[in-house]
Amino acid sequence: MSAQSFPTTPPKPTPLTPVRFPPFKEATLANGVQLVVIEHHEQPVVSVTLSFRAGGIYDPPGKEGLSSLVAELLSKGTDNRNAEQIAGTIEGVGGTLSASSADDFLTISADALSDQAGLVLDLLGDVTLHPTFPESELELARTRALSTLALELSQPSAVAQRFFGKEIYGRNPYGRSATRESYRAVTRDDVTQFARQRLRPAGALLVVAGDVTDAQVQEFVAKAFEGWRGAPPPSAALPVPATRVATDILLVHRPGSAQANIALGNTTILPTDPIYYPGRVATQVLGGGADSRLFLVLREQKSWTYGAYASLHRYRGLGYWQATAEVRTEVADSALRELLHQIERIRTEVIPDSELAATKGFLVGTFPLTIETPSQIASQVANVKLLGLGDEYLRLYRDRLGAVTALQARAAAARLYRRGALSIVVVGDGAKLYDRLQGIAPLRMVDVDGKPLTPTDLAAPTGPVALDPAQFADHTDSSRVVIQGNAVGFTVSEIRRRAPDSVVYAERSSLANGAFQQQTTLVLEPASGLVRQVDQVTTQQGQKAETHLTYAAGRVKGASAAPQPDGSVKRFEIDTALPPGAVDENAVPIIVPALSLAPGKTFAVTFFTPSENAIKVLTFKVGAPEAVTVPAGTFQGFRIDVTGSRVPFTMYVSTDAPRRLLKTEFVGQPFVVELVK
Repeated sequence: MSAQSFPTTPPKPTPLTPVRFPPFKEATLANGVQLVVIEHHEQPVVSVTLSFRAGGIYDPPGKEGLSSLVAELLSKGTDNRNAEQIAGTIEGVGGTLSASSADDFLTISADALSDQAGLVLDLLGDVTLHPTFPESELELARTRALSTLALELSQPSAVAQRFFGKEIYGRNPYGRSATRESYRAVTRDDVTQFARQRLRPAGALLVVAGDVTDAQVQEFVAKAFEGWRGAPPPSAALPVPATRVATDILLVHRPGSAQANIALGNTTILPTDPIYYPGRVATQVLGGGADSRLFLVLREQKSWTYGAYASLHRYRGLGYWQATAEVRTEVADSALRELLHQIERIRTEVIPDSELAATKGFLVGTFPLTIETPSQIASQVANVKLLGLGDEYLRLYRDRLGAVTALQARAAAARLYRRGALSIVVVGDGAKLYDRLQGIAPLRMVDVDGKPLTPTDLAAPTGPVALDPAQFADHTDSSRVVIQGNAVGFTVSEIRRRAPDSVVYAERSSLANGAFQQQTTLVLEPASGLVRQVDQVTTQQGQKAETHLTYAAGRVKGASAAPQPDGSVKRFEIDTALPPGAVDENAVPIIVPALSLAPGKTFAVTFFTPSENAIKVLTFKVGAPEAVTVPAGTFQGFRIDVTGSRVPFTMYVSTDAPRRLLKTEFVGQPFVVELVK
């Protein structure tokens, strides 16, 4: 076969075809609603959005998350329909109805076939004008929000974003985030008052796009929103974010993190500033995708990360830009220095013509993909109107991007990226990162709750933690294992005093009708919790694995075996030196209730994990007592958040002695163990 020749240069892009954005008609209704109708007859569908200035920045201090709860509850019952009827009505015609809250705006959205436009607007009017906010639905929404928050806080990238927002915005509401405490503080009265005050017609934006006519929409809207009047209360001016005068680093200590998550940037411009266009081009060159500089250098050349990106964000108020990367801990300092170097390059060097042309071609060429459907069109028009971008924005967007020059992009980057006054947040193991980072910029350090730390706070535990032997009273507990609300197994644990200086903890578990069975027996010293002996037999899908270990003289010796998901068994011959105070990880259920628990206390305990032949430090953070309901009854229990394991988890331990483990929840997993008797 003859050698086949391949082109060495990419083909030239085809000429851009004109984008004809469908015309739209605007009207301000008598009650103050701004109505926009976009007739788009290519598909027999209709999309509707109704937006209010009622986003998260309007949440009262201490009740962050209120707006998002209001949004979720709007479709959970009205004076005319309950939640099931609302869902059944819209789903019965193949449509959708939902509401969401962002920082600036709360938006209710609905889609359906265009012959159901009247029904869509009727439902939209019903959930807007007549919501009942049932108490039971509020509690369900709160539970879902707390579960989502727990998952978010288990992700270091999300933790970095929360701290980054607070760093760049300070007291400005754009920098706030919902917390467990703020979600729990929200009452039904808060929900109803927020909706009554902020979901008013004056200043609201209603966008209808699809196979409809302006006359039809006017008729449907008049009927659906009949009698709706009022205006939201005036809003106080937002605090101006403090002006940062120098670049510094906030290191968020997350013990045991294998990676370092970096987020850096600063506040930028108001949404109508024309520098947005060259700034958008510069940001795309810097970190907009897989062909951007950050991605190519940090991932492709250095192999430090799976991805590094930059983005430019607009709010109704002051926006921001940021660059992000998740890198290996051992290269975090090198990666951060390279990030800063690439930022300085884009600020001071002219972008080569080929790179500029490719970037603009991508941005201009992909824009039509964002206005193909009525839903996309409605979203784009709503965004333009809400941010005050002007009626010509969508029509001229591609032309304005295409006209950006290399000098304009450099000037925009120099103005937007304040290299001498950046906020840098790094989330990771402070013990491994502090010395690496302190030579780059002034460094502050906090824990994941924002509590200031010093390097001495990073010292690993140097001995056993003090335990209360009185908590080791003889007793037996039975618990059930629940997955997605269904009981799939049980656990029976037993504590017995063998002698004054010896406690035996036995635990037997069975899941999936016996497909997984485990019997564990530990012998411990009650004063220190130090384990002397571990015997464990596990059977999973017919595979049997045994672990037998002895702890003495600062070492653990024996053999460990653990079944793997693929059906194999992972085995270790163990002879490992242990740091002072290290405890077998199987002892967590008996050790934690015996700690000197009190609200606000944090314990760091060194554990040996036999299934991995590894030493790790788990951190236990104790919250205030709360009512915990399990099949065994309702108890007052400490909430204890545990980090440092592969999957973070939360334990609930009764306050009454002898303390009992009431419930264990695994973050991001539909897996709960709860006390039955």
